[in-house]
Amino acid sequence: MAKRKFDGVVECVRYKPNGEVDWVRAYERRGAIFTDHLLIKREALIQKLKSGKKFVAGSRVKLMASTFEIGDLLRVIDVGGKEFLVTDDATASQDHLEGIPVI
Repeated sequence: MAKRKFDGVVECVRYKPNGEVDWVRAYERRGAIFTDHLLIKREALIQKLKSGKKFVAGSRVKLMASTFEIGDLLRVIDVGGKEFLVTDDATASQDHLEGIPVI
């Protein structure tokens, strides 16, 4: 079975009071390795996803460097001219990152 290719792993999310993602804590691929955790604002994450980068929900395995337990793929969907970040296939009326812990 081939390994799933992705450009980043989102470990946790912070929501604004209105239900919109404020920022996420993520790791980004840099060649064969990953960065230390980064805080990525919602707008920057949307731009990365739109440019073709693939981010997944997941967490780093302790003491295993660039090894992650991964989950669903993050997507940007457009509903009525408004963009939402989601991890599932359901249509959304707000950002919904299922399986990613809230911080």
